Amino acid sequence: MLGPDMQRRHFITFLFGAAAARPSATCAQQSRRMRRVGVLMQFMENDEEGQLRARAFRDRLEASGWRTGTNLLIDFRWGVGDLESTASNLMKFAPEVILANGDQAARAAQSISKAVPIVFIGSSDPVIEGFVQSIAHPAGNMTGFSTVEPTLGPKWLELLTEVAPRVTRVSILLNPNNSGSVLLANAAAARAKEFGLELAAIPIRSATEIEAAAELMAREPGSGLIVPPDPTIAGHRKLIVGLAARYRLPAAYALRSFVVEGGLISYGISIPELFQQAADYINRILNGEKPAELPVQQPSKFELAINLKAAKAVGIDVPPTLLARADEVIE
Repeated sequence: MLGPDMQRRHFITFLFGAAAARPSATCAQQSRRMRRVGVLMQFMENDEEGQLRARAFRDRLEASGWRTGTNLLIDFRWGVGDLESTASNLMKFAPEVILANGDQAARAAQSISKAVPIVFIGSSDPVIEGFVQSIAHPAGNMTGFSTVEPTLGPKWLELLTEVAPRVTRVSILLNPNNSGSVLLANAAAARAKEFGLELAAIPIRSATEIEAAAELMAREPGSGLIVPPDPTIAGHRKLIVGLAARYRLPAAYALRSFVVEGGLISYGISIPELFQQAADYINRILNGEKPAELPVQQPSKFELAINLKAAKAVGIDVPPTLLARADEVIE
């Protein structure tokens, strides 16, 4: 047994030990508090491409230590309708950070909050759009990832003429509300003559307009098709790929998902990878960093995918030199 003095010392030591432990226990409780992230997705919820992006985002956050339902809640809002109304409803969820997929989603998020941090994916020119003050120093509550590189427009023309030399006239399907698509179409138009091509931009907003555009192209000999990146158009990719096959239209796409669906060739950025990078930014924001301190990231890595079955369907033999450059060849 301990003597009276020893018991007293032991008791005092216990008190100080308990006092020292209490703050760390409080910190542990704070670290386990539920954090909230809102996501604006310009896809229908049952769209496989949208789910692929959402999964890449969630998995990366999980890899950073966040556990959905334990210390993190993610509220996905899906659809391509009234984005401002959707963003307003999202704010009722009181998110600490918002992820916005696409220019239109980013504008909607910006319109309902100048304080909540917003990470965007897909802005063509975030400075011109008014999202940030500069690429290196965003300065406000927004930062994110651009998917538009002007050289992509001419690159699609180059690939299309290489894979389908018979093409003499190219139509670009674009969402007129997507400034990035317009920028890429203009960049392609400026170089079209160098490739011996006529180029026409066709604004589309609905499935009916896509079908009408495909029928028009089918009547023009030597027609080819380019589809730049846009969440709204990506929602119609099965229709577009099916029409290209029906009318034997060689087509170059910005997104790999079109080639997976049966499209001919794609060249562009890996969007799921951008969602992983966006998760890294959101992790940093949840841990105390400010969007103003996180520079906008611009595209630097591009992937080439080719679907040989699609090539055969439109009567194309893909040059071996092009196949050798491909990052992915789908048999």
